[in-house]
Amino acid sequence: MLSTKLKNCLDNNHVWYNTIQHSIAYTAQETAQRTHVPGKEFAKTVMVKKDGQMLMVVLPATRKLDLEQLRAGLGAKQVELAQEDEFRGIFPECEIGAMPPFGNLYGVDVVVAKALTTDDEIAFNAGTHSDIVKLTYKDYATIVQPKVVECSADID
Repeated sequence: MLSTKLKNCLDNNHVWYNTIQHSIAYTAQETAQRTHVPGKEFAKTVMVKKDGQMLMVVLPATRKLDLEQLRAGLGAKQVELAQEDEFRGIFPECEIGAMPPFGNLYGVDVVVAKALTTDDEIAFNAGTHSDIVKLTYKDYATIVQPKVVECSADID
């Protein structure tokens, strides 16, 4: 089921979106395959700490986060992956690992990898491991207003 905060946000902003239910999947690549969404259009969220502050980074399922690029792109002293117990309480209506890339709804700044900005549509987990949402990248960027940073690399 779609996160209530996410549904309200999309509806209140009069955004066209599509939801797709699928069998449970835990990785972004697996979810993209099950929903027939190209991996480069499937947005995965990674939680990091930038100089001690929680930050949501959004990148294509086909890429991995490059922490050094992210640190440099943000002008931060230190960037490190956050542990689940550090952010679990921020997203109370979401399953861990299935948070939608709308950190703004939860008081978390959002950074988007430049590689994700090149497609017309994106898809992402909607708060569960069995529901996704598809919408235009333009609508997503208008609502979230993420900082775009070169911060991803090809998965080996």
